[in-house]
Amino acid sequence: EVGEPFKEEKAVAKYLRFNCPTKSTNMMGHRVDYFIASKAVDCLLDSKWARAKKGEEALFTTRESVVDYCNRLLKKQFFHRALKVMKMKPDKDTKKEKEKGKAESGKEEEKKIKKESGKDEKTKKEKEKEKKKDGEKEECKKDETPGTPKKKETKRKFKLEPHEDQVFLDGNEVYVWIYDPVHFKTFAMGLVLVIAVIAATLFPLWPAEMRVGVYYLSVGAGCFVASILLLAVARCILFLIIWLITGGRHHFWFLPNLTADVGFIDSFRPLYTHEYKGPKADSKKEEKSESKKQQKYDSEEKSDSEKKEEEDGKTEGTRNSGTEGSGGERHSDTDSDRREDDRSQHSSGNGNDFEMITKEELEQQTDEGDCEEEEEDDTESRPSHGKS
Repeated sequence: EVGEPFKEEKAVAKYLRFNCPTKSTNMMGHRVDYFIASKAVDCLLDSKWARAKKGEEALFTTRESVVDYCNRLLKKQFFHRALKVMKMKPDKDTKKEKEKGKAESGKEEEKKIKKESGKDEKTKKEKEKEKKKDGEKEECKKDETPGTPKKKETKRKFKLEPHEDQVFLDGNEVYVWIYDPVHFKTFAMGLVLVIAVIAATLFPLWPAEMRVGVYYLSVGAGCFVASILLLAVARCILFLIIWLITGGRHHFWFLPNLTADVGFIDSFRPLYTHEYKGPKADSKKEEKSESKKQQKYDSEEKSDSEKKEEEDGKTEGTRNSGTEGSGGERHSDTDSDRREDDRSQHSSGNGNDFEMITKEELEQQTDEGDCEEEEEDDTESRPSHGKS
């Protein structure tokens, strides 16, 4: 048997009820408010009962003292302990998951057969998977940076059930409120409403001056409401007239925010809005879209030209290296070899530029080359005769 709560216990429970953060949920078909034990302990440690008064000791000095006091409140049925039960998925979802698993297993078997038949495809797939994994890792790193917004975490749904062990424990335990006192604000609002209803019923007993004043106030309020309704209808009629006369080109709204979900002052501003939706506006939109497309094409062409320049530079470097290596090995001293080297340098220096040579110059070059070859043969034959 538990006795009735004392005034101090009621005061502590009332302070805890209105100052400790609470959440609402359904329990056994009823809407209830619950709180977490650790937050309740923190709330009471910050209250006036945790501070020592003159000649008196503080009621709450440590967390253990708060837990003991909350056990007393629990026994006097201010709140009770509840158990969190996570909601499981229905049987339909489990059946669907099983069917999906069977379908996936069949697909995996088909994939295995295909993989055994073609090894080249397997290597390509592995490369693609590695690329995807690398891209996912990079995205994860980007998400982990402090500037990026975090993704919303999906909250698991749960329901509350009464717990067998009714004990207050400091931690993440859940406790449901039974004590529900009336707040002072709700009490004051209710009192004002009751007085207003009584005063309205006693209207015939009011003095004559007060009744005349209330009459004029009610007429003024009714006229104001009627004027707003008439304005809302008139602005629609004005819009339709202008729209029909201009063939749908001019959209003129008087007091556009009159019926919008805004404040009282904001509903009367701006005074009007005007939009022109004719061929010129369409042409301007098309010009803007074309300019954007041209900018995109220009950027793409620039990127392609830059790639071509890079490729040309690479080919030039390889050609220059090849010409240098061949020159170091052969050491051509004849005039024909030098001319050929000069031509190759000119052609490699400018990717598509070539020198124009007439037929006479080509014949002269070939004659000179033949003469030089005959002289070389004579020089080689003379020392051989001397030796013999």
